[in-house]
Amino acid sequence: MIGRDSSVNRTPPPRLLPSVTTPLLTLYSAALVLALAATAPWWLRELRPAGKYREGFAERLGRIPRRRLHAPAAGEVTLWIHAVSVGEVLAAVPLVAALRSALPHARCYVSTTTRTGQQIARARFGADSVFYYPADFAFAVRAWLRFLRPSLVVLVESEFWPRFLIEAARTGVPVAVINARISDRSWPRYQRLAALWRPLLGTLSLVLAQSDRDAQRLRALGAPAASAIGNLKYDLPPPLPTPLLDQLRQAIQAGAPVLVCGSTLAGEEALLLPLLPEHTVTLLAPRHPERFDEVAALLQASGRPWSPLSLWRRDPQPIAPGTLLLLDSVGELAPLYALAQVAIVGGGFLHAGGHNPLEPASLGKPVVIGTGYANFLEIVTTLRAADAIRIAGLPEIQQTIAHLLADPAQAAALGERARAVCAASSGATSRVLSALLPLLQPQPALGTGA
Repeated sequence: MIGRDSSVNRTPPPRLLPSVTTPLLTLYSAALVLALAATAPWWLRELRPAGKYREGFAERLGRIPRRRLHAPAAGEVTLWIHAVSVGEVLAAVPLVAALRSALPHARCYVSTTTRTGQQIARARFGADSVFYYPADFAFAVRAWLRFLRPSLVVLVESEFWPRFLIEAARTGVPVAVINARISDRSWPRYQRLAALWRPLLGTLSLVLAQSDRDAQRLRALGAPAASAIGNLKYDLPPPLPTPLLDQLRQAIQAGAPVLVCGSTLAGEEALLLPLLPEHTVTLLAPRHPERFDEVAALLQASGRPWSPLSLWRRDPQPIAPGTLLLLDSVGELAPLYALAQVAIVGGGFLHAGGHNPLEPASLGKPVVIGTGYANFLEIVTTLRAADAIRIAGLPEIQQTIAHLLADPAQAAALGERARAVCAASSGATSRVLSALLPLLQPQPALGTGA
């Protein structure tokens, strides 16, 4: 059971113990350098003009884009919120709004790791306060800490980087982890490196977990008094209609059933496409934009009529049953789930951990996911307990979708149960806000460290 009050344990970050951390940190740093050297050919390829890591590479190495980012004023309260990718960025949206409301004179900066996360963050928070998270080298981390001079660092989910935690502790910056989780897949790896994690997680000022099980695991790894406080992702409001959604609604032939397959990963489209009914309009939205061309080639080879939406929206034409549509843009999927008779959320059909089913669920849509949902265990478990989601492996998905399309009343009831779960499980943002604000009270300096 997740605690619903804001009474959480907070501890100031203790001084690191060099005798404990230095040998392990030396090994970690050496391993990081060796890994970078071993993967140098891959990095060189990705740093080409079309490579996905070229953008923001200098920022990752500690170079501050001063022309774009506004430096905080002297004495200004500064919050650094780190959200790895799209899911974490979206989870942070209500919290950033609440922080800005509670602290109108504070400045919020948001960092991301992925390019798609960066695009969404800049659209939601403004490019002048969004940047790429530094690589876990002392020189890069210190450069950003010097520039931002954060009053508080907030890590969304379990984004633990040893060097970052050490440098933050050495400069006396309180670090809070919110929406924290440790998946079944990650737990054995954390346990094997428990000797490294215990002193590092002991520097954290606040740890707010998604569930009691996550809190237990974090406490076992040395996180001070981790508390279960709920999942921020339930607090995202249902996506609002967009012009593209309105265009598609007008163009899709009346009565044509629509499937929306969102956040699919490499290999999933090729497996799913032959199993989906051909009389539907099917919209495919790959998770990663660098795969748009690959999926376009797959649709071209399918023999079915198809169109990328980037092309279709320039000259909208009627969309007949059997048409395949490719969403080849970033940040537009969530509202398009409103088209679906059935929403299929990818990431779990090849056991890659799954993706968040709450976007279609919040719209009252029946959701089908694969059996590999380890990264969203708490959400899926909650939905399953209310009979508000369908889980199907590849052998069962054809029948599962056919049943939902054949029985609209059953599909609608499934979707309404999912919507009700989203509403009943919301509220974590206000509890997180209440726990974070006391950390912004003046704290004793811990020294600067070297």
